[in-house]
Amino acid sequence: MHYHTHPLARENRVISCNEADREIVIVVKPNHSATWHQNLWLLAALAVPSLGAGIGFALLGAWPILPLAGLELTALAGALYWVNWKLEYRHVIYLKDDIVTIDKGYFVPKRSWHFIRADAALRVTPETHPWQGPELCVHDRVSETPIGDFLNREESLELLTLLRKQLPVRTHSSASAINA
Repeated sequence: MHYHTHPLARENRVISCNEADREIVIVVKPNHSATWHQNLWLLAALAVPSLGAGIGFALLGAWPILPLAGLELTALAGALYWVNWKLEYRHVIYLKDDIVTIDKGYFVPKRSWHFIRADAALRVTPETHPWQGPELCVHDRVSETPIGDFLNREESLELLTLLRKQLPVRTHSSASAINA
């Protein structure tokens, strides 16, 4: 399944939850404050004065400014594209009656974990700093995978609330055990 075709993947919310046909789908993604389209408008707004000044200086004989202005805009476009790509990352959690599946990837799942629902549990490690959220991992007896590790405190707590309704918390570390 492609993430970008899933209706939840295009919502603006960082954490989306949908329940249908005895399946719960939770989509967790980084905060994406600007779309690629908005980034292109920003780039165009910066390109007009930058290239305008570069052309003006080139006409006055200071031609090296024009390639440097182009290089600067190319570097900015590359950085905006890279950040936009990184913000397309998703954790998609499928909770069915008998299985829990966690897919991670950008536009398509790059890695998947499958847990038998009866054996699956949530591990919660409290935050080490007041600004951080708790670390969340889904695990069974054999494997585990962290989820929502890119979320801020409020979003981590929201995800924890959603997952506590679906999975038991079998491991909960104390703050004193972390600092020991």
